[in-house]
Amino acid sequence: MQNRPVFMIFQITRFLRFFATGPSPNSGPERVTRTLTGTNLTFGHSRVRHRSYSVPDNPTDSATDPSSEMKLHNKARCQVYPRSDKQRYPVPDEKVQWSVPFPEYAPLDFTSNSVLQMPPWADIDFRTAQTNEDTSDSCQEPKWNQLDGKTNRRSHMGRYEVVDKVPRNPVGRTGICGRGCLGRWGPNHAADPIVTRWKRNDKGQIVVDENHKLIAQFIAVQRRDNGQWALPGGMVDAGEVVTMTLRREFGEEALNSLEATEQEKKQIEASINELFSRGQEVYRGYVDDPRNTDNAWMETVAMNFHDQDGQGVARFKLHAGDDAVGVQWMDLSHHLELYASHVDFLQRTAERLGASW
Repeated sequence: MQNRPVFMIFQITRFLRFFATGPSPNSGPERVTRTLTGTNLTFGHSRVRHRSYSVPDNPTDSATDPSSEMKLHNKARCQVYPRSDKQRYPVPDEKVQWSVPFPEYAPLDFTSNSVLQMPPWADIDFRTAQTNEDTSDSCQEPKWNQLDGKTNRRSHMGRYEVVDKVPRNPVGRTGICGRGCLGRWGPNHAADPIVTRWKRNDKGQIVVDENHKLIAQFIAVQRRDNGQWALPGGMVDAGEVVTMTLRREFGEEALNSLEATEQEKKQIEASINELFSRGQEVYRGYVDDPRNTDNAWMETVAMNFHDQDGQGVARFKLHAGDDAVGVQWMDLSHHLELYASHVDFLQRTAERLGASW
């Protein structure tokens, strides 16, 4: 590794483009399928068959009161809405639940201009369209709690309520209604890859903490929009399988450029295929995200991809992609301060690995 690093500076993005097609990683949230299927991955003229694996089905329509199983959201009640100067209506902890009377509650109705300009990943504001007597199919009320064409409007939390023709956040009040800067009414689906390895010293020995528990590390990226550290995740594109999103976002946010020979590319290809064939789901559901509103919210599928022997992705030298300003291997620890609910996902990962936390 010291004479000519195989994994020096990467251009993984151009190779992971073979993993998935469709809109950009900033495109809107879409279909999370019930089974994560195998995919043919192609680099140049080579092709590798990637094993398939399954995850639990989405909750059935019979699920009831999902908010009772979810702790209070806090980041979704931040005082100022992200990327704006809009103030949320203050919501005390005891008034978050919709079942608690709050007659004076008067949230601002806000949807950002970037969403109202109707990019491919955003819904139309059908409320305004109907007021203007636009009767075209695109202006009709969406089909809630089901697949609506290619748009997945089902929630991992079960059925959500629709009040005054718009979905209601299943966890409770946020202090602002509308869609904010989220594209979809209701659930906006994302995928978060948690790529881990064991921390090792200069001799290659695994490092342990004071309680003799192995220390694990994960790949973290620093977000360009707010400077916070986060998992290299992103939105699930229209009709996209979650495994595609996981690979695409990992490549585009964590591994940016690759300068390697054809032989080295084959080794990298094999490492990525091996890693992403062994993922384990650690979380599926609501995300306490500062972009959430009363009518639009983030949900994710978080999966752990662990390089057990440290001979594959664990050797990658990291370089930030276009959507991130920094990237590094970071220790799993309860002291972490990360974006949205990412610390919760990492705690679940540490428990699954039996690692230090």
